[in-house]
Amino acid sequence: MLNLAALFITITAVCMWFNHRVLRLPPTIGVMAIGLVLSLGVIGLDHFAVTTVVADIAEDWLGRINFNSLLMDGMLSFLLFAGALHVDLSRLKAYRRSIGLLATLGVLVSTLVIGSAAWWLFQWAGIEVPYLYCLVFGALISPTDPIAVLGIMRSAGAPADMEIRIVGESLFNDGVAVVLFTALLSAASAGSSEVELGHMGLLFLEEAGGGILLGLALGALVYQLMRSIDQYQVEVMLSLALVLGGYALASALHVSGPIAMVVAGLIIGNMARDGAMSDNTRRYLDGFWELVDEILNAVLFVLIGLELVLMPITLTSIGIALALVAVILLSRLALIGIPLSILRRWYTFRAGTTRVLTWGGLRGGISVALALAIPEGDFREPLVVTTYIIVLFSILVQGLSIGKLVTAVVGDRSRSEAPHDQH
Repeated sequence: MLNLAALFITITAVCMWFNHRVLRLPPTIGVMAIGLVLSLGVIGLDHFAVTTVVADIAEDWLGRINFNSLLMDGMLSFLLFAGALHVDLSRLKAYRRSIGLLATLGVLVSTLVIGSAAWWLFQWAGIEVPYLYCLVFGALISPTDPIAVLGIMRSAGAPADMEIRIVGESLFNDGVAVVLFTALLSAASAGSSEVELGHMGLLFLEEAGGGILLGLALGALVYQLMRSIDQYQVEVMLSLALVLGGYALASALHVSGPIAMVVAGLIIGNMARDGAMSDNTRRYLDGFWELVDEILNAVLFVLIGLELVLMPITLTSIGIALALVAVILLSRLALIGIPLSILRRWYTFRAGTTRVLTWGGLRGGISVALALAIPEGDFREPLVVTTYIIVLFSILVQGLSIGKLVTAVVGDRSRSEAPHDQH
């Protein structure tokens, strides 16, 4: 583990330096792009028989990493807490209806639409993937990824109202997606042709409801502990214990750790920030979690880029993935555009809201991690490869162009503090 950590942190540090000095891309996109180039170089050396040693070493080291466990059981708790820590709860509450709709019904509808489209495309390409496994794919690719969205939307300079909508949605919808993914994968693995809605509803209440309650309890406890002292070292340590201990406790209780961390992060970032921290503590706590967020984000996206070495990508898989990208964007456009069109009779929306929210719905590491959690079998490889290509497109193409889209449809960014829609 020490050698693995040393290797990938060193690679990440060099990638960050090179991106900052030469490429000057948004950090997450830049380091992932460098990781992709490194992967292509290794694949090229192997393909043209220059040397197989580098490829063998790269595959050996990357094969030792359980990407699903690393992200879902390690990095995710830190990244979600750090993201929620800087979300203004009052603004989040103002958009609770639209955020709640996208994070629940939006995920359910897009799972069905994308899963059905995937089944048809796989059948058309002569790849036999059962419909239930295609729904599993729909569940893992439907949610926008908070890790990808948080950094890229902020670096794009999106207006505050658009940013809070998509960041709020992405912070909560992964909990819904994980519940859906777990239930559908369980049914698919058991060979069942039906999904019990009652079981899924109970699982959702247990996972999501339990995660909310646990997050509230832990956040309130740490808030009270912080109020009783004024020592920034101890308060930073309390926040760290909240994330590590809270996520482990959520796993032991079989409730949603991601949702618990988001709720706890909102409490510490709002209530504790205003009522339990001195200016000195705020400065150190914010600095600590911003640094953790930047480092883990960089490591994660470098790993996503390097994972290309292990992906058996073909022209057929690229064609299927790009067709599904179109389905994903069109379904998201409908899920956002139709409600907004109806609500325009009563509420005023900022120009370009639908386009920015549609194009800014990025997919990222969580989708890759969930895809890699699919058990070994005949259906795993096409689903994993398709997921990976869609994530690459989302981050590289959508992530690089979202800033230009924001500028084009919104215009003067000085208006970013004047949200119109309160729902």
